[in-house]
Order: sequence, then structure tokens, then C-alpha cells
Amino acid sequence: MKPHHTVFNCQREPQIHIDKRSAHHQAGRAAAIYLGNKLKQLPAVHFQITIKQQDAEGRSFSRLLDKYAAKVEGGRLIQSLPLSFAELTQNFSWHQQEEFRCAFEADVINVLAGSLAEAKYIALRDDEVFNANLVNIAALRFYGGSSDIELITDYMECFISDKAERDRKLIELFLAAFSFVNKHRNWRAITGLAKYICEQPKTVIGCEEVIALLESRLAA
Repeated sequence: MKPHHTVFNCQREPQIHIDKRSAHHQAGRAAAIYLGNKLKQLPAVHFQITIKQQDAEGRSFSRLLDKYAAKVEGGRLIQSLPLSFAELTQNFSWHQQEEFRCAFEADVINVLAGSLAEAKYIALRDDEVFNANLVNIAALRFYGGSSDIELITDYMECFISDKAERDRKLIELFLAAFSFVNKHRNWRAITGLAKYICEQPKTVIGCEEVIALLESRLAA
């Protein structure tokens, strides 16, 4: 009689785990792109949320739990930054200049909203206070905002040449982004989208899908 051998198959499909900080960051940005731009009566712009695996060192052999990060792709009103806002718009009509200025400012606010949404999520998670004095522009680098700050710096240097005036304007836009994220109905929409991102095992959440979810949260 041959001995009976039991074969154990240890291979399992990796579980997709979306980092909640990343989910709130991108949900805040997506909500600002859609809801914020809509409120300002700016043109609709296409965007999507992609889910990609994070690089990690020293993974265990089993890899039963992999971390994934969300990222908003698209969503900018100003696709290619000019060398100088003033030079580009010098021959524009007053109305055209105002439209371009609003687009510039909206793009900066929408980027800031991502880091601020992540900061608010962490503050609420840790039972801490969330206000504009504690979470300032410089602190955003701790909330996934390093690349965001680089992008905002590019925008602002193109937008305003004078540093003092540029700093004042950035504070103004930061407070506008803070107000957007901190508004109850917007935060409800952001948290709803963040939850959806974490629960959906897909690589792309399309623009229409995001908009439908945000609208449903606002109507709830």
C-alpha cells in the first residue's frame, strides 16, 4: 500500500489593500476638481483615479498582503504652464484674463485639497484638532504633499513674479482649499469616495463613476 501524501497549495491571490491616507488624499483632490470647479462655473475637465501597487523593500515570501496607492490622473485646467502668466495674458481681454486667473487658482486649490483631506483624516483618526493654524502650507509635506508642493511652486512662480505677493496669494488659496475640505457636505463626499476607493478592487475608477458617487453623497 502506497503512503498517502497530502499536498498543500500555499499559493494565494494577493489581497489588494489601499492605504487610507492615500485614498483620502486622492478623494479630496478628485472632489475639489469636480465639486470645486463646478461651484466656480469652470469648464468640466476629465480625470480618473488609478490604483497601483506600491514599491516596497523586504517583502515577506508570502506576499499575502500587498499595499496599493490611489492617484488622480488628469483634472488640471492648465495642462501646460506658460513661462509667465503676465506675458501670456497681456493681449487677453479683461474677461479672458479673469477666466485664466480663475483656472490657475482652481488648479492650485484642487492640489492643496488632496493633502488637506489626508491631514484631516489623520487628525480625526488620532482624535486631534484640525485647523488652518496647525496644518499650514509647510506641514503639507508630511501628508503626501511633497510632489504637490513642487507642482504648486511651479504654478505660483509662473503666476506671480513678486515673492511677497506670491506668498500672500498662496496663503489665500490654501485657506480656500482648507475651507472646501472642512465644509461638512464636502467632507461627507470626500469620505464616501475614499471608502469607495478602498473597497473597489479595480485598477481604474473612471471620471463618470467618481462624479456619480460624489453626487450621490451630496444628495444623501
